[in-house]
Order: sequence, then structure tokens, then C-alpha cells
Amino acid sequence: MVDEAAREAYRSAWEGWTRQLERVHAALLEGEAMTPDRLKGLLNREARAKRAYDAARLRLLGIDEGADALPPDGENPFR
Repeated sequence: MVDEAAREAYRSAWEGWTRQLERVHAALLEGEAMTPDRLKGLLNREARAKRAYDAARLRLLGIDEGADALPPDGENPFR
């Protein structure tokens, strides 16, 4: 079973990332006016929030962050 701390960290990271993603969509898809420096800051915040979400997701799943997704030779580990 998943521990409560990992669950809460995941929820918090998910909510933080989706908030930033909504702002990015507003700027890029809905045409919200934004200066280049504000857009750069927005994209940086979204990228940091995504990294935090990815790390929290791995913790939730019990996957070591340092582990490679695939074996070095690129073979499917589930065959």
C-alpha cells in the first residue's frame, strides 16, 4: 500500500503542475497577452512543476528516480 506522505506529495505536485499547465494553455492556446519575459518565466515554472510531479509520481509508484526506464541495451524488460 502507498504511504500517506507519498500520496499527498503526489496530489500536491499534480495540482501544482496542472495549475501551471492551465496558465501555459491560456497563453499559448487562448492568446492571453504576455510579454516575452513573463512567458519565459511561465514556461520555466511549468517545467519545474512537471519535474516535481514526475518525481512525486515515481515515489508514489515506488520507482527509484535514478533507475533507467529501459535497460542499457534498449530491450523491453517485460518480454
